[in-house]
Amino acid sequence: MSTPARDPVTFDVRIGDAIPTMDEAMAFLSQAEGGGNVLFAGTTRRITGDRETVSLFYEAHVPLAEAECERLLAEAARQWPVLRAFIWHRLGNVPVSETSVLIGVATAHREEAFDACYWLIDTLKRRVPIWKRERFRDGATSWVPGSW
Repeated sequence: MSTPARDPVTFDVRIGDAIPTMDEAMAFLSQAEGGGNVLFAGTTRRITGDRETVSLFYEAHVPLAEAECERLLAEAARQWPVLRAFIWHRLGNVPVSETSVLIGVATAHREEAFDACYWLIDTLKRRVPIWKRERFRDGATSWVPGSW
């Protein structure tokens, strides 16, 4: 008995002023017809340390950021049996509770999808040229250390 051929992996990278919705993210992953779909949503938190945050402002070198995201997705597909995956990152002002980054991974099984998704967000924060500046309730701003 032969094993069915695996469809080519489908990736998507979007970096810009808006990103698709959670429903669109799940629809993209569900097209893989795998058993494990994992979605990570990074949102702006209200409290950082002992200060109240109003928003984060993201900037990027978009061509370099997109190319590095493509490399990350390809690396993830070499480490795990990824069927579909995406990295969508918003630029500009992102108020508290709004989503700045969505990362999704579809695999046949949940453990692989969780592992790949965790690796993608962790590695994105270290390698992709996206910078963020935090704006606080008192009007002060601060570049976030460790942003690429």
